[in-house]
Amino acid sequence: MVEIFNGKLVLEKYPGKGGWIFVLLDNLPKFKKGKSNWVTVSGKIDDYVFENVKLWPMGNGKSFMPVKAEIRKIIKKNEGDKVQVVLFGEAPTPDINQNDFILCLNDEPMAKKYYNYLFQSEKDLYLNWIFSAHDEETKVNRMAIAINALCKNKKFNLK
Repeated sequence: MVEIFNGKLVLEKYPGKGGWIFVLLDNLPKFKKGKSNWVTVSGKIDDYVFENVKLWPMGNGKSFMPVKAEIRKIIKKNEGDKVQVVLFGEAPTPDINQNDFILCLNDEPMAKKYYNYLFQSEKDLYLNWIFSAHDEETKVNRMAIAINALCKNKKFNLK
């Protein structure tokens, strides 16, 4: 877990009947998002420690985090009061791209030599397979498989 926010925020109330009390978060660094684009965080509000709370994306680069009545009661704060908020989230996985693959090839001269020998269409088979993966971990695994195959002078073959 990495700290993604630490600062004072004002408890705000969403307008209308039954409006929620929340803190508005802006300019958060990039961090790992779930499938729904929501982020689950842990941290504390003043001295109240919490875990697994969802930040709700607002679509304009901002997110908000509801602050339940039970929490406000414990910290003795309500709408308009300032609170100290510290949030921790999972660090993002870096995006793997073709330049990373080339850098890996540079570390394996035999693989690089054979890769450079291939026609562009054959290179594209490797690249398309590696970068069609849906997650970074799979891309990294496929890069390793490709480099091992290239070290053995093998053209692309899934078998």
